[in-house]
Amino acid sequence: MIVGILKEIKTEENRVCMTPAGVEVMIHSGHTVLVEKNAGAGSGFADESYAKAGAKIIDAPKEIFAAADMVMHVKEPLPPEYDLIREGQIVFTYLHLAADETQTRALIKSRSVSIAYETIQKADGSLPLLTPMSEVAGRMAIQQGAKYLEMAQGGHGVLLGGVPGVDPGTVVVIGGGVVGVNAAKMACGLGAKVYLLDMNLDRLRYLSDVMPANCFTLMSSPATIRKLVKEADVVVGAVLIPGARAPRLVTRDMLGTMKKGSVLVDVAIDQGGCFETSKATTHGKPTYVVDGVVHYCVANMPGAVAKTSTLALTNATLPYALQIANKGWKKAMQENEEIKRGANVIDGKVTYQAVAEAFALEYAPVESLIND
Repeated sequence: MIVGILKEIKTEENRVCMTPAGVEVMIHSGHTVLVEKNAGAGSGFADESYAKAGAKIIDAPKEIFAAADMVMHVKEPLPPEYDLIREGQIVFTYLHLAADETQTRALIKSRSVSIAYETIQKADGSLPLLTPMSEVAGRMAIQQGAKYLEMAQGGHGVLLGGVPGVDPGTVVVIGGGVVGVNAAKMACGLGAKVYLLDMNLDRLRYLSDVMPANCFTLMSSPATIRKLVKEADVVVGAVLIPGARAPRLVTRDMLGTMKKGSVLVDVAIDQGGCFETSKATTHGKPTYVVDGVVHYCVANMPGAVAKTSTLALTNATLPYALQIANKGWKKAMQENEEIKRGANVIDGKVTYQAVAEAFALEYAPVESLIND
């Protein structure tokens, strides 16, 4: 298979979808790898490193789209790329389609095989290609929350960890998954008072056992959220419904009850956001203020720590990319349920139910396309 590694074009996105070490593995398995010029520069990987691993360095993305059987990105295809995607071409990347009707319709029109990192799912419900970036984003959420509490950044001047004789800040983390746990760990490590909310009682029992003493686990409900946001200095939105739009859990009315200069960090923004007032921002202009509350809603948070993120992402994605390349997408999906769950749009048909429901589109079970 000819595999194309594209340079990211999303604003201030410095990650790359494969390291030179990953390219070497692909080459050893008999595949040809085309790498767009400077694709790895933002993550510290020079073109020479890819060439040494056996890749061919290509000047323009158009040439890669024209030649590759499978193209790989980190972030979703953007409008300049829509018309470059070919019928039958495998697009393997984060897609987050349930929050992006324009992209969904473009992929339907392309009749490509669009496989989403974020919906590849193990039998236990875990999301192996989302997990490493969720770990990064969860930890970053507290770094950013702490920074934007500073008065120079628009916050109300609270140090999350406090000091002897002064109360620490209060952090509310909504969602006890990978993002939420990593955010809570970081906040606890700084010494904040942390509330970690989830709707799964078994999960809460487990978290109660393993989290530090300054982390308080609570059953999530609208009433609990309403109460806690009044006390919060930082609120982290960390709720995920795989492949679907994030639920809106903090309403505009709740903002009026929050402290002026407190901070909302919406890690679910690439799935539409879980605060009513959320809108996607960039690393160049990461925040805005609504009703005196600072909103941080950067849709590609891990892109700010590209070296760490690229290494973590490649560790997770490479085994799946290799299976798809070795077997072809149909056989890979027939033999691996995890990859089959990654199918979002194939041959003009929406094969992920939550995406179809998000835009009232017809749903086609992927089995009908891989077993013909």
